[in-house]
Amino acid sequence: MIKYEVILYWSEEDNAFIAEVPELPGCMADGGNYHEALANVEQIAQEWIETARELGREIPVPKGRLVYA
Repeated sequence: MIKYEVILYWSEEDNAFIAEVPELPGCMADGGNYHEALANVEQIAQEWIETARELGREIPVPKGRLVYA
């Protein structure tokens, strides 16, 4: 389970739920329902972190709930 904030929303354009992890640039996934999108983004986030480690890139420390204006 990831400890980063996840934003989930419905996309009419994609006809799917979209899940994004704002703290991991470009980390997002879709799914036919809310639960599927969340499960998919958890897998993608793990892969994002593994790839960053392999490339020696910095991995952001989870900040918890982010505040947007």
